[in-house]
Amino acid sequence: MSRLSGQVINVHAYGATVRLDDATLASVPRGELESHRRRIEQALVTHSRLPFDVRSQGRGKIAVLAVSDLEPVDAAPNPASISLTDDVFEARLAAYLRETEEWAPPDKPQPFERHLIRKRRRTAQFERD
Repeated sequence: MSRLSGQVINVHAYGATVRLDDATLASVPRGELESHRRRIEQALVTHSRLPFDVRSQGRGKIAVLAVSDLEPVDAAPNPASISLTDDVFEARLAAYLRETEEWAPPDKPQPFERHLIRKRRRTAQFERD
């Protein structure tokens, strides 16, 4: 068993997935996740690294949180510190939408409306048959 630090990249119904320092993936078992859920979910949100005891099993690796190397965890994550928006992405999306406004002529229906009109006509053909 070796001690490596890793970043939690996914939490799912069967445990969690961790990207280790050596760029390999390891699985955190469900029981381990339930024992340390708050700490693992906080590490996922904050993109922080945690220490893990890693062992090879079959074709993959199993990671267990190294509790002796952990720092104390906050009682509850601060909701104000969690950002639900990405300002850079929002700015790029707004710029893209401004660029594409000229693609749809103002005197014709919008592209999605034209698509729906074609779909309705096609559906009407099948309903008549």
